[in-house]
Amino acid sequence: MTLRIRLLLVLVGVMAIGLVVSDVAVYSQLRSYLLAQVDPQLRAASRQVERVVLTRDGLIRRVPARTGVGSPESATSGSSTSGSPTSVPQGGLRPLHSVAGADRKGTHGGLVPSGTVGELVGADGRLVGSPVFFSYGGKAPPPPLLPHPLPLDTGSGAALFSARSGGPDAVTYRVLVRPLHSQGFAVAVAVPLTEVSGTLGRLALVMVLVSAAVLIGLGLLALWMVRQGLRPLDDMAVAAGAIAGGDLGRRVTPAGGRTEIGRLGEALNTMLTEIEDAFAARAASEGRLRRFLADASHELRTPLTSIQGYAEIFDLGARDNPEDLAIAMHRIREEAERMRVLVDDLLLLARLDRERPLVLAPMDLVPVIATAVAAARVASPDRDVLFDAPVEAAVRGDAQRLRQVVDNLLANAVQYSTGGVPVEVRLAPSEDAVLLEVTDHGVGIRPEHTERIFDAFFRADSSRARAAGGAGLGLAIVAAIVRDHGGEVGVRSAPDGGTVFWVRLPVDRHFPGAGEAPAVTPTAPEGREGATRNDRKPTAI
Repeated sequence: MTLRIRLLLVLVGVMAIGLVVSDVAVYSQLRSYLLAQVDPQLRAASRQVERVVLTRDGLIRRVPARTGVGSPESATSGSSTSGSPTSVPQGGLRPLHSVAGADRKGTHGGLVPSGTVGELVGADGRLVGSPVFFSYGGKAPPPPLLPHPLPLDTGSGAALFSARSGGPDAVTYRVLVRPLHSQGFAVAVAVPLTEVSGTLGRLALVMVLVSAAVLIGLGLLALWMVRQGLRPLDDMAVAAGAIAGGDLGRRVTPAGGRTEIGRLGEALNTMLTEIEDAFAARAASEGRLRRFLADASHELRTPLTSIQGYAEIFDLGARDNPEDLAIAMHRIREEAERMRVLVDDLLLLARLDRERPLVLAPMDLVPVIATAVAAARVASPDRDVLFDAPVEAAVRGDAQRLRQVVDNLLANAVQYSTGGVPVEVRLAPSEDAVLLEVTDHGVGIRPEHTERIFDAFFRADSSRARAAGGAGLGLAIVAAIVRDHGGEVGVRSAPDGGTVFWVRLPVDRHFPGAGEAPAVTPTAPEGREGATRNDRKPTAI
């Protein structure tokens, strides 16, 4: 069963229950109101019926006190228009015998409703004498069947209830039994509820027809509303099918707003955006992996080709010439070393991505950078390397790996800087981070290359000779190590030309002096123009 049918059945069921409850309430209230209108008439008629019953010819006079009022022997009617005495059976239900009261026509017509039946009840609750019937010339309906003994109220002695007559033409009566304290009797008066029953029957028919029509109309309206309300879900289903077919740029509508479907559409669109980004990232990752494998294969093939070539030279006769043999073996060792460094870098990247083999501990970053700067000055004596650093910069890291970060950044800066222009290294701690900047004043990096500069084997200048650069793994290693330290790495263009590589590492607040930013003192190679030495001498110089 579909959601649309379930909602429609629920709505129609709720509406049907509501209509039935309202109809029953209206019917009950109207019945109570009509009976409340009949009861005063019945009480007023009981006075007239009482007078008629008590003044019948010789009825009271012929009831001896010693024989027991209401006994079958003494309960005979006096002279009346029927003229026949009536015996009263003991127990059970009995019919009230009607007497065509021709002499009563018109006498009480203004007070006693037509069809009213009255009779005298003895002290023991048995009927006494013959009943009277007020027909006013109309056809007398069958009299009601009264219970015996009568349900008299123990407090007031009166009883007000409904009773029906017997036979196929049964009529409902409203019956009042009221005691006559001065006489020791009670009078029973029954008024037919023919008009009330007719009104209630017509009302029930009208309510059934109207309720059915209203239910059908509301059902059609509910069907239209359910279709309109679920139409956005149908549109979402169509959009989801298109997305499943590969159209990842498709979006569902409506999206946004305060409705539940609008919020659902917005959530689905957000999820689709994330899925599309994930697929794009996956495609980009696969592309990088393919480039990585191709570049790694190419980088490894180059030294292998060189080794193979020198081995062939050895076979062609270099073994017999000591000079050629020495050159061949030297080149083979160089290419093997180059291949070893490349393999080590690849293994390092794999371990950083998989195992995170870092030994993190509180440390001072200043000596690590100072040692790396000193090593760069020795390795490239024709380049100036300036170092600006505070007395202390506390971080939590692996000193060996952070030294590798600084070495790779310095090697990249020295390699691509212009001769005669210094390489600048700056360390600036703040309350929550330590910022390391390595600036060269070389040719710079194009903006379109900044996003891939930290990818493995990427070279901003593909035409650059391999002798001028490595395999393109240094910056990738830098990014992996900084990421494992919980830091950030990036690149930007220097204001006066060149490139600035920056690394931001979180401060270790448990290290003594952490969070402070002492004065920065520049340092440079001793003896060079415009350079000064840091008060804190690096131990590795």
